[in-house]
Amino acid sequence: MDATNLIRMANRIGDFFEAYPDNAEALEGIANHIEKFWEPRMRWQLLDFLAAHPDGQAADISLHPLLRLSVMQNTARLTPRQARRP
Repeated sequence: MDATNLIRMANRIGDFFEAYPDNAEALEGIANHIEKFWEPRMRWQLLDFLAAHPDGQAADISLHPLLRLSVMQNTARLTPRQARRP
């Protein structure tokens, strides 16, 4: 998947959970959603994007701050179990 589209999808998740009044609940909700509904290739791509851009900023795309924080706090949990990358 194109990185720009992936980040747009991720940012929609961040936008949704940003409305939660409890920040901890929002961070957990984001991690749960990505873990349950994103296929391993998408999770690898998101983790690779953050490894290359720890601040969540690239030339043409920017990761939602809440989503960035959730993924950083839950990297081990969101890393696909399969050892092989796409």
